[in-house]
Order: sequence, then C-alpha cells, then structure tokens
Amino acid sequence: MKKLATYGVKPHDAALKADGKQWSLMEKLLLGLTLDQYIGQVLRNKLNWVLAIIFAIGIPVIIYRFIFSLGAVTHASYDYPWGLFLGFGLFCMVPLSASGFMLGTTVEIFGRHDFEPIERLALLNGLLGYFFAVVYLLVDLGQPWRLSYPMVYSFGPAAVLFLVGWHVATYLSVQVAEVSTAFFEWIGFKRGYDFIRKGTVGLTVAGIILSTLHQGALGALFLYAPGKVHPLWYSSAFQWIHFFTSSIPAGLSMVICVSTIVIYTMKWRCDQRFIDNLDRITISLAKGAAMGLSTYLIIKLIAVAHDNEWAYLATGWGTWWLLEIVGFVFAPLVLLSYAIRHKLVGLCRVGAFWVVAGIILNRLNTALITFNWQLYQEIPHKFEIIISVTIFAIYVTTYRFILNRLPILYKFKPQADE
Repeated sequence: MKKLATYGVKPHDAALKADGKQWSLMEKLLLGLTLDQYIGQVLRNKLNWVLAIIFAIGIPVIIYRFIFSLGAVTHASYDYPWGLFLGFGLFCMVPLSASGFMLGTTVEIFGRHDFEPIERLALLNGLLGYFFAVVYLLVDLGQPWRLSYPMVYSFGPAAVLFLVGWHVATYLSVQVAEVSTAFFEWIGFKRGYDFIRKGTVGLTVAGIILSTLHQGALGALFLYAPGKVHPLWYSSAFQWIHFFTSSIPAGLSMVICVSTIVIYTMKWRCDQRFIDNLDRITISLAKGAAMGLSTYLIIKLIAVAHDNEWAYLATGWGTWWLLEIVGFVFAPLVLLSYAIRHKLVGLCRVGAFWVVAGIILNRLNTALITFNWQLYQEIPHKFEIIISVTIFAIYVTTYRFILNRLPILYKFKPQADE
C-alpha cells in the first residue's frame, strides 16, 4: 500500500465515493483498488508468502488430525490430557484477549471517551482472541459439528469446564455484537448500527460479568487436579484469582503490542486521530498494566506464604519460579514504572511485549511444564506444534483482513477525498 500511495492511490475509507456513488461490495473487499493493484500489493508483501508456506504445510496436517484422530498428532495420555492446543491456544489466548471488556468498560461505563480511538481495536482483539481460543479447543476435542451436545443436550452444571464453555460462548456472542457496529458501518447498514449502539451499555455490563467469571474459572479448572501442578504454581485458595488478576495486565499489554505492530506496519490504514492519540493512550494503558501487574505480584507472594511453600524455592523448580516472577513480573513492572514516570512511550511498548511473554510463560508453566512435575516432562508432538502455529497464522491473517477493511483504526468519512 505504501508503494501505491506514492502514485496517489488511496484505500477505501469513506462511506461514499468522491462522485457521491456507493461503493460495491467487491470494491470494499479490494480496498477500493483495482484487481491488478490489489493482487500486486498482495504479492509484494513478504508476510503473505510466509503465511502461504505455513498454510501449505499446516492445513494438510489439520485435515490429517480430523481423519486419524487426536492420537495421530499429539502425545496426549491420561497423564497429560492436554497439550499445546489448550496449554497455548486456550490458556494463553484467553487472558491476552481480556482487553475487550476492560476498554469497553473504560469508555462506555466510566465515560473515558479519550480512549475511543483504540476502543474498537481492543474489542476486536478480544473477539478474535476468544474465537481462536475456541478454534484451538475444537481441534483438541474433535467433532466440532457435535458442539451442541455438551452445550445443550447434556448439561453438566457441576463441571467447571461446562461453566467455562457457556461463559466463553455467551461472551463471544456479546463481543460479536460489540464489534458488529464497525461491520454495519462498513456495509452501510445504519439501522443495525443504531440498534447495537442503543444496547451498548447492556452489552458492556454483560461483558464485564462474563469475562471476569470465566477468567477466574479457567484457574479453577486446575482444582480438579490437586497435586499434579507444582505447588509454586498451584494454590487451591488463590488459583482462580491468579488467573483473573494476571488477565488484566495481559489484556492491556496485548492492546499496546497490537497497536505498536499496527502503527509500524499498517500506518497507512490509521487515521490522524488514531496516530495523534496513540502515544498518550499507550502510556495510560501501561499505567493500568503496571497496577495490575503489581497486584498480581503481591497476590502470588501471599499465596506462597499462605500455603507455606517457601522450601520449594531452594529447589530447581524454585529457580524456575523465581525466573518467572523476577524476570517476567518484577522486571517488566520496574521497566513500565520507569517508562511511565518519564513518559517514554518506546519503553512502555517494550514492557508490554515483556508482560505478554511473561503471561504466556506462566500459562505454559501451569498447564504444561510443571504439570505432573513428579512424573516426567512431555515434549509436544511435531504435528501438534505445526497445527498450533498454523491456527495462529490463520488468526494473524484474519486480524489483518479485518483491520484492512473495517473502520477499526479509522473513522469512515462521509465521502472520499478528491
């Protein structure tokens, strides 16, 4: 798109053309470019070639999984009932998608309209993160066409996983409604846009309730397996709150990370309002992430003291726990605090990426690395790694597709510029 911009070509970003005519659906999908221009810019983008290679390798492996079942692509067993599909796809994607309910609450409930330029990006991040967490889950469970059976026909209200399933499904529906305002603007369906906007406060409140419940419920899942997760990562009294409090800095940091990638790779798609306010918003989000991170750190230390697990710190697992806490909680907290104090946006962004890495490490530690710590360490199957990377590549592709078209990073103009 940068190359086309040098020739005066602008992407579709207005409700009407310069001559006052409506855009056709195909013109909107092609960003207002001709077919030749669009194909040219697709082929020039090196990331598209990387994604094409991943799909060429990974999609046949996904098909192979559904033909020959889960055992053909994982080392799953009664000792290790879940692998990367849940360890990464569910337990990592869900906390990193907590941005939706937090930014929605900030803008719609608390009236902080100064965060509006990034609100839709946060909502989209939440929607896609949850949606692909469900995709990972369905790849792990198999037979996605029978999803209605455990959800509707065979109720299990005493099961935490049943609770998580309904929370995620309901919250996903709420997020679809919240993001649909951008879609309705894009297709020109004003009645639909007005209808959703009238219920924005209700949708936001529902999002708060559902998201806070299932973030904690994910942690409560581990209460089914006492003794399997290492005691430094497990606390029956605090497990749910560990997952909930860590999701706050995770979601806010993920928005900073995504906005950083966007501003460096898709600046042509951002309007001036987004560009001018991004640095200020980034520092504000970093403040929230730092406060959430400090709360999480204190609760982690209280949990160790409450369960009196200090002796484990002198072991090899204790060294690994200290690396996580000091290297990926305390260190980024110090960096973010310094960056906020001196208004260093670049360091805020570095700290956000650091926090995201720490959250991923914590979830992998809890769900995979320290799971069955007294038995043996499970190495993921090569096909499991390929499928996980492929689904994440589909997530990135979907993210880019939507950001390129829907008014997420920009506002629709009444009419295209001459």
